[in-house]
Amino acid sequence: MKVIIFSTATCPYCQMLKDFLKEKNVPFEEKLVDQDSQAKEEMMEKSGGYLGVPFTLIIRDDGQEEKVVGFDKAKLEQILT
Repeated sequence: MKVIIFSTATCPYCQMLKDFLKEKNVPFEEKLVDQDSQAKEEMMEKSGGYLGVPFTLIIRDDGQEEKVVGFDKAKLEQILT
């Protein structure tokens, strides 16, 4: 499973999401959309044009993609267990 977080440097909910994943020992890749235009384009493509952060893309081992808008702890718990 691969977890990608699209975030900005100043987003408090992004920090809460990263702290949550660290507590769960879930490795993740962070892409800062406020500093990387390629990451912003990728987020827009994957989210269907959504520009809010955090946006989390979880790619399962079978290639299935799960998308989480915002810091939705309940949905993340469900996907990651």
